[in-house]
Amino acid sequence: MDAVDRKILAELQQDGRLTITELAARVQLSVSPCHRRLRDLERSGAIRGYRAVVDPAATGLHFQALVFATLHWEGRDTVADFEDAITAIPQVLQAQRLFGEPDYLLRIATTDLEAYQRLYDDTLVTLPGVRRLNSTVVMKHVVDDRPLPQ
Repeated sequence: MDAVDRKILAELQQDGRLTITELAARVQLSVSPCHRRLRDLERSGAIRGYRAVVDPAATGLHFQALVFATLHWEGRDTVADFEDAITAIPQVLQAQRLFGEPDYLLRIATTDLEAYQRLYDDTLVTLPGVRRLNSTVVMKHVVDDRPLPQ
């Protein structure tokens, strides 16, 4: 990946709806080489996809919590079962496996505190292998969905 590829990535992170002509102009390439580089970035996995960034509050998801999960280690199946289960929960926006304790960090969005409590009581505490859950409420997003640095 060279400086031009990084420039293409930076431009697309700012505006993923750029036409190939607009993108080529912004990175100072002609259309054909820019298109070729874009396809190479897509094929290599550097560009994993395109999507709209949606404001959760605009869709009624006004409440977010960070949940730290610690598991009982009963073998590899514990991790796989837990990860399969959290993948199936639509309210889990992000899930990251961590080194040390806790084992996982989950970012969860719901309509309100009551909806979160129901999700917690009915679903989260029943996840496979869970030993302990600690939640904290998100007060404010200071940096959110920032493009990757060049």
